[in-house]
Amino acid sequence: MGKTSNTDFYFKTSTMKQVLFIVFLTMGIFLQAQRIDYNIIKDFGANGYDVVSYFDGKALEGKKEFTTNYDGVNYKFLSDQNRDKFIADPPAYLPQYGGYCAYAMAVNGKKVNVNPETFEIREGKLYLFYNRGKNNTLQFWLDQSPEVLKSKADKNWQKTKN
Repeated sequence: MGKTSNTDFYFKTSTMKQVLFIVFLTMGIFLQAQRIDYNIIKDFGANGYDVVSYFDGKALEGKKEFTTNYDGVNYKFLSDQNRDKFIADPPAYLPQYGGYCAYAMAVNGKKVNVNPETFEIREGKLYLFYNRGKNNTLQFWLDQSPEVLKSKADKNWQKTKN
């Protein structure tokens, strides 16, 4: 067996570092491309409602002059202040399950549109619900066991979010 020179060792190590860099870079690009399927209506998440306002107990439609984009989705806000709160910590304000109906996600794992004025804040998270005619799914959610339904919705969302 021949001796390995310092130069040979350097080139092998350098090549290995380059290969690892390319692998990690490729993985990063791939992971970035995997977006959640958000419920987008008229080019906006949460039907154009200000997701920060929900945490003040109000469902209020945002204004086009106060918008931002997060994870490829546009959001509208009532004010610069609400937009800035969102920008500082988007996951704190995003509706659960991509903005689809929490009850439908729990019961059958389906992505159902919502009435943006039908919502609940539970344990610091925003949940939106379908509400039309006699089908107020927020009421169904509350009449049944919200904690059990939330657990089911979380599991179903993991299967259907992409």
